[in-house]
Amino acid sequence: MSDSDRLIRPYSSLDADAYEGQVIDELMARSQAAIPDPDLWLTSPPEANAVISQFDWVIGWARQYSLWPMMFGLACCAFEMMSAVMPRFDMSRFGMEVMRGSPRQADLIIVSGTLTWKMAPAVRRLYDQMAEPKWVIAMGSCAISGGTFSESHSVVPGVNRIIPVDIYVPGCPPRPEGLLHGITMLHEKIRKSQSLQGNIHLPRLD
Repeated sequence: MSDSDRLIRPYSSLDADAYEGQVIDELMARSQAAIPDPDLWLTSPPEANAVISQFDWVIGWARQYSLWPMMFGLACCAFEMMSAVMPRFDMSRFGMEVMRGSPRQADLIIVSGTLTWKMAPAVRRLYDQMAEPKWVIAMGSCAISGGTFSESHSVVPGVNRIIPVDIYVPGCPPRPEGLLHGITMLHEKIRKSQSLQGNIHLPRLD
């Protein structure tokens, strides 16, 4: 039935029966053979289901999608970090569902904002309490090099003076897309890292 016919007379039960019959005929035409058993692989020989890979690659692949970041915002860059967690950018797509409130439940710290020397011991202490292996992202110009306050006597000219930094996300402040790009770079670094190789160990603060 053409569109013009539908405009002339209302839709009837005969039309519904005809459409239903068309759907059934198309389904019958596509269903001439049985669907293979999805569990047929269980009866195949073990060597057919074996995947050969490197131990480091498997561990890195698992780690990169199971990061536990710690919420640590120091200044205005923290607003962009919070935006990255919201539904529009959806950081949980990268395996980072919840920002942790304790360093003992986190293995990634995102330092976003200006770090002062008065705050530096706390940052170092939190880093020491994080679970191994652990990673650090310096987000924003202030966290990377002190930014516009780098000449101030009270500002640390870079978080890497206190703790080792894995990824630098430049900007003042960087957009959430920049932080997500830094996270994907961290994923690549974790995937390529050697799991049996020791990380950087710093002397603990008393």
